[in-house]
Amino acid sequence: MNKKMQLLSRRNFVSGIGATALAAPSIVNAQALDGVTRNVAAFRPHQWQDHFETIGKGILLADTGSRFLQHWTADGEMRTYPTSVPLSEDLTRLGYTEVIDKKVAPGWGPTPSMLERNPDWPAYIQGGDPRNPLGSHALYLSWQYYRIHGTQDTRKIGRKSSNGCIGLFNEQIEEVFGRTPIGTQVKLL
Repeated sequence: MNKKMQLLSRRNFVSGIGATALAAPSIVNAQALDGVTRNVAAFRPHQWQDHFETIGKGILLADTGSRFLQHWTADGEMRTYPTSVPLSEDLTRLGYTEVIDKKVAPGWGPTPSMLERNPDWPAYIQGGDPRNPLGSHALYLSWQYYRIHGTQDTRKIGRKSSNGCIGLFNEQIEEVFGRTPIGTQVKLL
């Protein structure tokens, strides 16, 4: 088959898939009936008004189920970011908090419970060290030990992989960091 015929065949195939998806959207969005979970995006955007009375200085809404962060600035602009979330429910803290501090190249030390689970971990890792799990920037929350931060390990994004924090790609936490003043409202759900 020549290149032109292959291209046409691919186009016909792709357009056929698109037509099927339009005609039967339940096929595209359906989970498997046989109990096997398919790779279907679980993200459904939230409205900030369903969670907060005012937008104030801004809002960070982290959905641990869909593994996405929605960020509204004080002027109402909203952006979304894929995240990593805590490994298990016992490491997950849900509810309302706020940003109380911001650091570029934050240092990191494991919490006492992390050291209990992983006694071989170092007591402290300097900011900028490629082993530092906080990545390039961190937003410190009013809950002790909880952060929204970057990560050096990009494989973690979109997965249950943290010890309680919400992680973003370094490039994206840098953007969120620059647009998030101290006092920004936060909710983890």
